[in-house]
Amino acid sequence: MLDVRRLVILRELAVRGTLAAVAQALSYSPSAVSQQLSQLERETGMVLLRKAGRGVQLTPQAEVLVAATDELLATIERAEAELAASLTEVRGTVRVAVFQSVALALMPAALRLMAETHPQVRVEMVQREPEQALHETWARDFDMVVAEQYPAHAAPWWPGLDRRDLTSDVIRLTLPPVGVAPWRVRDLAGAAQVPWVMEPRGTASRHFAEQLCRTAGFEPDVRHESADLQTQIRLVESGNAVALLPDLVWRGRTTTCRLVDLPGRPCRTVFTAQRTSGLGSPAARALREILEQVAGC
Repeated sequence: MLDVRRLVILRELAVRGTLAAVAQALSYSPSAVSQQLSQLERETGMVLLRKAGRGVQLTPQAEVLVAATDELLATIERAEAELAASLTEVRGTVRVAVFQSVALALMPAALRLMAETHPQVRVEMVQREPEQALHETWARDFDMVVAEQYPAHAAPWWPGLDRRDLTSDVIRLTLPPVGVAPWRVRDLAGAAQVPWVMEPRGTASRHFAEQLCRTAGFEPDVRHESADLQTQIRLVESGNAVALLPDLVWRGRTTTCRLVDLPGRPCRTVFTAQRTSGLGSPAARALREILEQVAGC
């Protein structure tokens, strides 16, 4: 019989791409990972890996084993969910990845409600960029992810993930208070010659913001980059930049910024995603339901 642990290592290699990444994810040394895969080849009597440059490539036989391992892990997850559902009290651990505005605006209330209604559930929250977190949830690093999708910029789809819209929020042009900045801006077209703050290149929000400015007929002067939206807010409030920010960042706080509607009132969609094989987990289902409750308040 094939060793399940070695099958899982092979699947991790298919998911993560390199022996070093597998070693880091499983807390092994790279040499230990290589030894386990070599042993799996001896057990099967087949070549499972071929060298490809500095890395390795899975053979068709290895892909067969990876697909079977996916099914095996999904079966185990369903069994664990059914076992948890047989208890009279919801308990267990839920690992959730969130991005910053959700961590600030929704998670404090959600965690408080979870603690009040399901005290035997341990929620572990990690802040991640949405695209990275979606991949890591598919890879089974997290049980759930709260991610975002900007207009005309679809978030990645990963097989076996169930997505459900959580909320949507309007994106607005955010301007400094009157009299704070040395320039006067009233709308998007008027922001063509002023400093901007945006998230780093490659992010969905940056792509959306740049395309919106170009549609308005100008290339934004992006003098400041920050993935921290609180930093962006401070730069705008102090008169150093303008920005495009979604309404969720204002929940639970006041601001002196001027918020201006954009043409068409574009909205960002915030959604949850979790593996379909784990949907029966009472703890994960409870957290999802509470997030929907908090988002709708």
